[in-house]
Amino acid sequence: MKSPFGPSILITGGTGSFGRAFISEVLSLYDNIERLVVYSRDELKQWELAQAFPETSFPQLRFFLGDIRDRDRLRRALQGIDVVVHAAALKQVPAAEYNPIEFINTNVLGSENVVQACLDSDVQRVVALSTDKAAAPINLYGATKLCADKLFIAANNIKGNRDLRFSTVRYGNVMGSRGSVIPFFLSTAKNGYIPITDNRMTRFNIPLIEGVRMVFWALQHSLGGEIFIPKIPSYSITDLAEAIGPSCSKSFVGIRAGEKIHEEMITTADSFTTYDLGKYYVILPTDGHAKRLYHYSDIDFHPVDPGFSYNSGSNIDFLSVDQLRSLITKHIDPNFLPI
Repeated sequence: MKSPFGPSILITGGTGSFGRAFISEVLSLYDNIERLVVYSRDELKQWELAQAFPETSFPQLRFFLGDIRDRDRLRRALQGIDVVVHAAALKQVPAAEYNPIEFINTNVLGSENVVQACLDSDVQRVVALSTDKAAAPINLYGATKLCADKLFIAANNIKGNRDLRFSTVRYGNVMGSRGSVIPFFLSTAKNGYIPITDNRMTRFNIPLIEGVRMVFWALQHSLGGEIFIPKIPSYSITDLAEAIGPSCSKSFVGIRAGEKIHEEMITTADSFTTYDLGKYYVILPTDGHAKRLYHYSDIDFHPVDPGFSYNSGSNIDFLSVDQLRSLITKHIDPNFLPI
């Protein structure tokens, strides 16, 4: 099948959980990809990825060592690139509270480097990955991602007359990603114990493959300046613990620094520029330009009600214990059995 968004792609942070899934899906779906460049700073992870996708079978896959903090290196990597997916970021909430300037240097200044390098090259489409923690952030990680979102949205104002579109996708906890709660619970459950932060806590949930396909959709349909949000279910942290370890002892250990009880992807303040696209929501820029473009596009959209918010605690779609077990078996461990 022919790629609908260009034959030459670069992904920053390409050795992470999302990057590996994105690479696998691109290579399995599209036969006209000429170059798929993995841009990241960890040589060991690049080597491991190269073993999984050997050059003899995947000659279009390239590896480019570099840090998004290095704008000159980014410019070099972007030569001849049509599409950029920006997935590189520092992400651990407690680490951000302890090391704020490192998160600012990577998530904010590094994102600005990506923007400027794209403006200085022939790139045509850019999609950046955001997080639910960027909506009404209370922790530094979320604040840096909100800043990054604003940088990518504002980049559309300085592109000139080029057909260059910057957009963002924002979604909740990616099921099974490194450092997330499900692998953590699976690990601790082996010892007969699951530590729960707060019994009221809820989270959004999206399988990794759905996150990848959402990026594909954004690359095909974005007009520039959007924040796309998927309609996904929530789960209760106590239901997740029950799904993984019904026989395990459980205790409440308290919320970590910077954590919320419920996550939010659309705030009430966002509602006045938020539209329902069917499978997704979209937050449009406040200048109204993108809204005018949507009126002339083939995308069916309508505004949400003023004051609308999209919150993991008030979400109308919640996963049951049995559904969580089924999803863990499908997306994380086919041999999973509750402990």
